[in-house]
Amino acid sequence: MKVPSRLPPGPWRSPLRGPWLTSVLGLLLLVGVPLLFVTGLLSYAAYNPGLSPFNDKTPGKGLLGFYLFSWPTHPYWLYRFTQGLHVTLGVALVPVLLAKLWSVVPKLFALPPVRSIGHALDRLSLLLLVGGGIFEFVTGLLNVQLDYIFPGSFYRLHFYGAWVFVGAVSAHVALRMPRVVRALRSRDFRAELRTPTSRTEPEPADDSGLVSTHPAAPTMSRRGALGMVGLGSLVLFLVTAGQSIGGPLRGTALLAPHGRRPGDGPNGFPVNKPALAAHVRPQDIGENWRLTVRGASGRSVDLTLDQLRRLPQYGSALPIACVEGWSTENQHWQGVRLRDLAALVGHEADPPGVFVESVQLAGSFRAVALRANQVRDGRSLLALRVNGAELSPDHGRPARIIVPDAPGVMNTKWVRRLTFGAPDVGARA
Repeated sequence: MKVPSRLPPGPWRSPLRGPWLTSVLGLLLLVGVPLLFVTGLLSYAAYNPGLSPFNDKTPGKGLLGFYLFSWPTHPYWLYRFTQGLHVTLGVALVPVLLAKLWSVVPKLFALPPVRSIGHALDRLSLLLLVGGGIFEFVTGLLNVQLDYIFPGSFYRLHFYGAWVFVGAVSAHVALRMPRVVRALRSRDFRAELRTPTSRTEPEPADDSGLVSTHPAAPTMSRRGALGMVGLGSLVLFLVTAGQSIGGPLRGTALLAPHGRRPGDGPNGFPVNKPALAAHVRPQDIGENWRLTVRGASGRSVDLTLDQLRRLPQYGSALPIACVEGWSTENQHWQGVRLRDLAALVGHEADPPGVFVESVQLAGSFRAVALRANQVRDGRSLLALRVNGAELSPDHGRPARIIVPDAPGVMNTKWVRRLTFGAPDVGARA
């Protein structure tokens, strides 16, 4: 005998709740969440995790870290676009997620809590769906603001959380899609958008656990509810997108991290990790600084800053784009090409990948591995100057890496050693 679902008496009396509204909101998330997942995987691939343990912040990932492809250097704005889309869409979907949670919250209190094995599986998927969604959005929003108050590495937590969330979404869709289709067909969308508050009626009672048995009088139409959600998403888009789009919209990016612009002038563009925060001392980058360049054969040269300046200098116009979603306009970098430095230690033709080490002694990404395609790109530099001026300490003085289409943390600052063809650089390069 089928046990009917019933809602406990109390606050669940909104006449707007029902399968149709929940399905509309779920459909919006069904479009947005896969796009977030794909752009998240692209961000993961951009770190070249297979090259070196220094690049990989998700050890023990197993099959979840399947190899995507060698991250390209063309077009140079690809990472800026995909990560900007990932962060902006994630922020803009927050009102949709909250509205979806509001629409289904009565199910968390439906009695009896478990009616069958199928119902138990449905509630488990709902628990993982709600918990995973909240976890992913909260950690993502905190990361955008550089508030790392959660325990452990953001990369690891967000990566594994994404797989749990997407798995729960997939299971929930498989279980609920027939009901969603029926709910969407039960009401005409255009007609619903034309229905004012005075003519708004509850959905017919069913066993979904969403429709109140004692609905209150409507204070808002479904058109108004969807409009409020849409307006909230639009506002969040406007105060987020500018940090990656740039131009006139940059001034509207109120949710971009603040306090990251080190003054004005040629070096007056955002920076995530200033020299002081990275514990880089003046003596580490002072007159006694040397760059060590090594080759796979063991050949090695040490170069002073003056010697680097006497090598052929090239320019690149490239942005800095970070995982938090912010990016700069193209900055004009000048320095020595990585492939020319490889030639100094015996790699004149087809230079291999390079292992880059910073004077920074602790912290994430103090060393990274770059692929051979990144080294061979003529725009990849060991930059000594930016926008016509020497690099400031916060931007990596005396020398930093700048590579087209690489995440900001891969453009290592305060470089002290380059090892071409190092064992840390895998065969995929």
